[in-house]
Amino acid sequence: MVPRASSTVAPPAVVTPPGRFRTLSLFRAFRTEQTDPERFYTLLAADTVRQVERHVDLAGRTVVDVGGGSGYFSAAFEDRGAHCLLIEPDPAELRKRGEIRPNSVVGDGFGLPLKDASVDVSFSSNVLEHVSDPAGFLDEMVRVTRPGGVVYVAYTLWLSPWGGHETSPWHFLGGSYAARRYARKHGHPPKNHYGESLFALRAGRVLRLVRARGDVTVLEARPRYYPRWCGFLVRLPGLRELLTWNLMLVFRRDA
Repeated sequence: MVPRASSTVAPPAVVTPPGRFRTLSLFRAFRTEQTDPERFYTLLAADTVRQVERHVDLAGRTVVDVGGGSGYFSAAFEDRGAHCLLIEPDPAELRKRGEIRPNSVVGDGFGLPLKDASVDVSFSSNVLEHVSDPAGFLDEMVRVTRPGGVVYVAYTLWLSPWGGHETSPWHFLGGSYAARRYARKHGHPPKNHYGESLFALRAGRVLRLVRARGDVTVLEARPRYYPRWCGFLVRLPGLRELLTWNLMLVFRRDA
């Protein structure tokens, strides 16, 4: 069980893109993801934590960051006074920024090393498109969340412009074709192997999985990077797969 952080911690201010310029700032930073990942992921983590804070006061809460890489999101949660456990399956990712963060473990999202109902927030950013069994992954996130706690999941949609990750936009012609083309062009296979570590996951499937559950209530379902008024896109079957880009789901565990 993850211990609770002290509720007396005074959370510092979150540095996020201002109001109407938020989306533009995120997109500009996204263009430098490969050349300046520190800038992009620090900005994204602060913005994401602000999204979580619309649903839960993080001071003194326990958070599990599933598949959190080198810890950008974990650091942002702890900046807000939360106690965060980072679980990452790839040891190299944990060390990508140098020293491994405290409270970090090598672990699998399908078998989280946590007791039932032991955290206040289960969090996952851009992991779901990399797992072969999204239903099982979501089951595990709900399992470790306390009743009344919040689950935050965001992932890149397959039919969005960046759905094929480094093989984009050729994934629109098929994931296998895009992977072969990438290998011919660069002389090595892509980091994300279609059908093994990258899957054609659509919004409709995940929305149905979550809404069919009897133990959660959906609090938000909308494009992650866009202004909040763009939430209507998620209600448009077909178009949402192309236009949403990154789907953000926030739901509360009820029982």
